[in-house]
Amino acid sequence: MNRRGSPGAVDRAPARQASPAAWAGDDGADAHAWPGTPKPMRGTQRLRRRDLAAVALLGCLGLLALLQVLATSPFIDARWRAAGAAVELVSSPLPALHSLAGSRLARITGSDGSAIAVDGGLLQRAPRWIVDDTKRERQSALQRQLAAMLAQGPVTLHFAGGPQVEVPATGRGWGGLGALFWLTAAVAMTLLLVTAAVLRARPRWRNLPYAVISLSQAANLLSIGIEALPGLGLPPGFAAHGALARMAFDLCSAAAMVQLATLQPLRLPAGRWIAAATWAACLLLLAMAQRRMLPHAWWWTQAGMLACGVLTIGLMSWSYRLEPNPFALLLRRLAAAATVTLALLCIAMVAADRGAGGLRGDLSFGAVVWYLFLATLVLLLPMFWRAQPLMRELAMLTGTSSVAISLDMLIESVFLVGDFVSLSLSVFFALAVYAGARRWLMRPMRGQHVPGAERMFERLYRVLREVEARPRDSGELLTHLLRDLFEPLQVRTLDRAITRSRVLSDGSALLVPLPAMEAGHDGAGDRAIVLRFAERGKRMFSIDDARLTDRVVEQLRRALAYDRAVERGRSEERARIAADLHDDIGARLLTLMYKAQTPEMEDYIRHTLKDLKTLTRGLASSDQRLSHATAEWKADIAQRLGAAQIDLSWTFSFDRDIVLGVVQWSALTRVLRELVSNVIQHSCATHLEVSATLRGGQLRLTLADDGIGRNPQAWSHGLGLGGVRKRAKLLGGDVQWRENGRAGVICTVLIPDITARH
Repeated sequence: MNRRGSPGAVDRAPARQASPAAWAGDDGADAHAWPGTPKPMRGTQRLRRRDLAAVALLGCLGLLALLQVLATSPFIDARWRAAGAAVELVSSPLPALHSLAGSRLARITGSDGSAIAVDGGLLQRAPRWIVDDTKRERQSALQRQLAAMLAQGPVTLHFAGGPQVEVPATGRGWGGLGALFWLTAAVAMTLLLVTAAVLRARPRWRNLPYAVISLSQAANLLSIGIEALPGLGLPPGFAAHGALARMAFDLCSAAAMVQLATLQPLRLPAGRWIAAATWAACLLLLAMAQRRMLPHAWWWTQAGMLACGVLTIGLMSWSYRLEPNPFALLLRRLAAAATVTLALLCIAMVAADRGAGGLRGDLSFGAVVWYLFLATLVLLLPMFWRAQPLMRELAMLTGTSSVAISLDMLIESVFLVGDFVSLSLSVFFALAVYAGARRWLMRPMRGQHVPGAERMFERLYRVLREVEARPRDSGELLTHLLRDLFEPLQVRTLDRAITRSRVLSDGSALLVPLPAMEAGHDGAGDRAIVLRFAERGKRMFSIDDARLTDRVVEQLRRALAYDRAVERGRSEERARIAADLHDDIGARLLTLMYKAQTPEMEDYIRHTLKDLKTLTRGLASSDQRLSHATAEWKADIAQRLGAAQIDLSWTFSFDRDIVLGVVQWSALTRVLRELVSNVIQHSCATHLEVSATLRGGQLRLTLADDGIGRNPQAWSHGLGLGGVRKRAKLLGGDVQWRENGRAGVICTVLIPDITARH
């Protein structure tokens, strides 16, 4: 189980660990991002793109088979409407019914003499949403009897007032399926394809609950489309078992949602037992309903669904406390939206059923809109962070429509007001709910601390200037900038080369490339940064965040490239100057040395040549190790002090062998040379102790002599000592002189961060 990370921790993770991704990622980018992923299902790693095409083909074949069954099922080809408790003919393409438009249908008789009395319940073909058990059983019995009559042949329609018309029971054909069926079938196919894509991209057992939810809702939508077929008459099998099947789909969806909450985004302790208990309770309700041992089945079904919704909200809250994953926040809010709208719809159903008007047609329409809302949530769930705004707005629109329809039925049933008043009030309240719910639901996507353009430019400008000053710290500087922008709870670096930023798994993590510092690497570096849980676990990463970080990294690459170009130009110019000095001035000094008139003049020119050699070497040399520079300094100082008959004590210790740049090496060499020259020329010392320590990037250099120098605070700093101060300041340090006990002076050079570039 993942633990809550501390807000400033920067860890390193091996490159071949897996991500906790559960949903479809992008090109497998999250396959090496984070530890803790469950093992994939055995054999499913062999899935390829053709598997998705195969699933689509199988889904199309299954849909074609269903279409063939529906197209050949017999029905009465006419349009009807409810007129109170009666059924009234609106229109029909059958010639025998043309003259009877507006007549009320009294009963229907079959070819075998059986008859059914017709009332408004015959048009109400959604028994799943009939509250009363008696009404639901009567409506189902009417549909079964009518389907049996139509299967035997022509039926006779008896209208009020005496007219009787025999009509054929013909197949409805594909053109008679109606627009609503094609709409629900299209959404069901989309759910099937999205489920196949999720299982293909992430073939893991923990994704199976999502597949159960998606397929159950697809079956629900197809059932809704069948219930809405035009005309009178349903397929016999659906008329007999449609209500129980719809109940099974709803309970399975609710139980699978609870199980999904125990697995994603974090596997919860005791989650297996919670899921098992939920499935057992739902299956028990379904078995009792199938055996007709469950009185008030609608109430039990709705209570089970609402209880699963509340349990899902609680599990998501628990998961967020264990690990502040913003995806858990999103899941909790989606579950809350689905549960609240379902509760409102159930209240409206009960109020309308107990009202004076009884059960009405708009109730089933309200249930249809709620199922469409639930289907959009299921579609968006695995890709919410990268879904287009239009898809998210569609989910909000369907949810708001469900609220509006439920409020309309509730207001009209409870307060007994007119249609216009109830519709106006319901729309007003629904728009208010939309405004608040939209901001509340989308908050994990947008966040609260999005920086403005001016502030973003200031941050980026500051980092770019620091990168130009310290190119070797570009990774650390980029990390600090990303922390400032996104406020992640966890940051890790991976030994993995990538070329662009990408959002991982469920939007809880962002993978950002680190630009290469070495020359000749203008593309991806060999490391990447993983940010987890933006805004301290309150916001998900989005594609816009990935684009923003790509722009930041590109500017960082340009800054590094500019720095390399400038440094390359400087190196070439220094090399040219060093060559000119060596070939021109060095040759002339060498000639003067051989023509010197006195030994003192020859010795002076020889020392000048040595200084020139140090100067040209500093100009032409590249970076070098501190250990190598230390050996050269000791050899040079020992030779000079030996010629002046001054003893040398040398100690140097360091915790790591850093690389000195040209500027650092040159400045330290000149500081040491000037300080030793002062000892030789002015101190009359017999002993010089040189010591240096490097700890944590801080360099302390000390020179102590036993000469005649006293009271250094009263010295006038000319070119020599002034140059020492200037070069120490160039490295970000300082120089101090003090008396050395009874004789001599101690000079201390302190550089707080010798590793920084100056």
